[in-house]
Amino acid sequence: MSELNATAAALLGLLHDGPATGGQLVAGAGERFGAFFSVTRSQVYRELPALSKEGLVRLGKQGPRSSQQYLITAAGKKAFKAWLTSEAGPDHLRSPLILRLVHAGSLTAKQRQSLLESARTSYSQQLDDARAATKAAEGPYEKAVAEFAQAQAKAALKLLDAIPAA
Repeated sequence: MSELNATAAALLGLLHDGPATGGQLVAGAGERFGAFFSVTRSQVYRELPALSKEGLVRLGKQGPRSSQQYLITAAGKKAFKAWLTSEAGPDHLRSPLILRLVHAGSLTAKQRQSLLESARTSYSQQLDDARAATKAAEGPYEKAVAEFAQAQAKAALKLLDAIPAA
């Protein structure tokens, strides 16, 4: 078995909850950790066959419209546990907003203003969602992650406030 990448580990973690199709995994990833770790549809559908080839997941029932259900195997549970207990390594920030801000000099003033307003709206919504998640958190880990989401959204809003309007 090769070492799991973070996307594979995310999918195995979601499959611990029970069988799921690729579409359900995409939605589940967005709900559970979308603010911190994005998983795209293309990543899911690229990763699932690799996990199956490694024997970490197996095919389950065929669903409607030819959707395929996946189940985690005993080997998948073992690999996921090994990944969970291994050294995490450095975090890598992948922010489309920051990438756009780095290149904002290529935009017109109106385009930059639109970018900032759109980002402010998005991060304000993320902050509201994180506050609600903090209130709804059932355990200390879930609460800590929700509080981190609040801090991240506040930091992004502070960054946006520090950018001159002109």
